[in-house]
Amino acid sequence: MNLGLFLMPSHPPERDLLAGHQWDLEVLRTADRLGYVEAWIGEHFTSPWEPNPAPDLLIAQALTQTSRIKLAPGAHLLPYHQPADLAVRVAYMDHLANGRYMLGIGSGGLPSDFMLFNIDAAAGQQRDMVREAIDIMLKVWTSEDGGEFNSKYWKGKISPPMYGGLLRHHIKPLQKPYPPIGIAGISQKSDTLKLAGEFGFLPLSLDMDAAVLKTHWEAVEEGAARGNRPSRRSDWRIVRDIFVGETDAQARADCMASGMARNWGEYLLPLYQQLKFVSFFKHDPSVPDEQVTLEYLMDHNWMVGSPQTVAEKLAALYRDVGGFGCVLLMGADCMDNPQPWLKSMRLMAEEVMPRLARLTGRDNGAAVQPSK
Repeated sequence: MNLGLFLMPSHPPERDLLAGHQWDLEVLRTADRLGYVEAWIGEHFTSPWEPNPAPDLLIAQALTQTSRIKLAPGAHLLPYHQPADLAVRVAYMDHLANGRYMLGIGSGGLPSDFMLFNIDAAAGQQRDMVREAIDIMLKVWTSEDGGEFNSKYWKGKISPPMYGGLLRHHIKPLQKPYPPIGIAGISQKSDTLKLAGEFGFLPLSLDMDAAVLKTHWEAVEEGAARGNRPSRRSDWRIVRDIFVGETDAQARADCMASGMARNWGEYLLPLYQQLKFVSFFKHDPSVPDEQVTLEYLMDHNWMVGSPQTVAEKLAALYRDVGGFGCVLLMGADCMDNPQPWLKSMRLMAEEVMPRLARLTGRDNGAAVQPSK
């Protein structure tokens, strides 16, 4: 199993935007030094708790301050971008990263973002736009002699050589035919994860209960069958909120005093309650919504504890969902007390992951136990 990061990026609303950006860079430098293999960085436009409308700017700066970790927007939300423009920007970034770039794409999920860009989410417009955007971006990356796209939402022509070749479409990805692409999913039997299977993209599941995650893999397999492609569990990334300490008691105390707990208590949990998403985190559907508290999440969804405890929880998740290839640690803004969080990142890399070395994502997860 590989270890990576998923940065929303999360910051409290009073955090200065530049200060939050600098914290994200520190986390990325730390992850690179510790051997985290990849980091995905979110994009939102109207959430004060997720204040990054341009993850590629953070990626471009982080590339100059890291040496090994692969970086990806997680994700560029396709309904909010002109696809040809985004395709050329992605191709350019691929060259700047010199092989350390991946692309995350998504449909968006915040009602306020949909409102800003005039997206009719109730009618599923965003899903139609994602499919059309993917088709256009693939054409832009792979076209050799020009061509055109004429979809419901976007129209344009890919320039062939003009004026003796002085003008032409020339910025193509470094990685051929294009960088690895990931798609994130939240809801049960996620439509975007069906697209991941259909196109052979990397599926990313956010930190839901195992029962929901099982439907995510079913969606990937459904899409793979539709696209006549293989589905590989080793490609599956699962995001998890994790806090590791020397002991279970210390980890729980540090976690509850951290920016991770504040982010959930003041933003994510109230938001999910209002969006009627709380059921995605329940280990038992009969649990009343009001009982899904921070303490409940710590016991049933987050992975908090000593290295051995966290390894056991990850191994149990691996067995429950049938296996996956990469765990993505959800980032948190812990600028006000950084050392417990940075120590947690180190313990995760140095003491938790070695216990999970046998979990490769190439089997169904049966009877796998972490080493002591």
